[in-house]
Amino acid sequence: MKVIFLGTPEFALSTLEMLIKEHQVVLCVTKPDAPKGRGGRMQMPPVKEMAVKYGIPVYQPERAKTDEFYETLKNAGADVMVTCAYGKILPERVLRVTPYGCVNVHASLLPNYRGSAPLWHAVIDGAEESGVTTMQTDAGMDTGDILLRDRIRIGENTTMGELHDMLAAIGPVTLMKTLAALEAGTVTPEPQDPEAATYAPPVDRDTGIIDWTKDAKAVHDLVRGTNPFPVASSILDGRRVKIWKTAIACRGDEEEAESEAEALAAPGECYLKDGRLLTKCGRGSVEILEIQGEGARRMTFSEYRNGHSAERFE
Repeated sequence: MKVIFLGTPEFALSTLEMLIKEHQVVLCVTKPDAPKGRGGRMQMPPVKEMAVKYGIPVYQPERAKTDEFYETLKNAGADVMVTCAYGKILPERVLRVTPYGCVNVHASLLPNYRGSAPLWHAVIDGAEESGVTTMQTDAGMDTGDILLRDRIRIGENTTMGELHDMLAAIGPVTLMKTLAALEAGTVTPEPQDPEAATYAPPVDRDTGIIDWTKDAKAVHDLVRGTNPFPVASSILDGRRVKIWKTAIACRGDEEEAESEAEALAAPGECYLKDGRLLTKCGRGSVEILEIQGEGARRMTFSEYRNGHSAERFE
């Protein structure tokens, strides 16, 4: 099939690469180059870098709701459009410029986690399952009819970064099955249930600020759900620190009751138990395994305490 591909970040690269191998990508549409890093140097989006590598024409419009956008995609002469983390909602007339419409590859099991940050919120919420959904894109935000789903389990210690890599590997496979089924006429679109929909709004650095009054599992899920970005953080004895990795030491439920030291500690307070330094949560406690001070490298909590006081998080 002749394909127009619309995508921007690293997550979309494996899907684009598979399309290049199995089909004919006639146009890549991605966001404009943007300044990155402290020096503010202009950098190409990852999708553009791959398209340039393979000699595929690239289109980088500021907006999708223009006549130029519509005409450019219409004149590409494609059979189908594929979107994967493009970042813009497409107008209705654009969705109809190819015979097979527009297929979106979304990193969740729709209608769960519609929106721009499904990976983060699935882990932060402690979801036990995730996956990839292909859908027939409509003019809403991830509201189109479902075509295919592939599921995976999320482990108790799986980070957002690890989930990203797993779904980035599954997405191309799900898409290839979807395109084959569309050509063969063997897929039946399934309308989403709007009553079952949940949302995944954008994340920022404030997303990672830890509330120590929450239970140990919620704190642990936030830490792994913001790794590697934006990284969980807290104030430790007056210093802002990043917390990269934790383990649940005690859940504080009936099956795993708190010790006397845990019961007496206040949320955020550090204390010793069985030779381990633990931090009290609203219920239960966590062990901090990797921490990073301002301007310092990642290290174990024991290493950090060799040079700093570490009595209480706020």
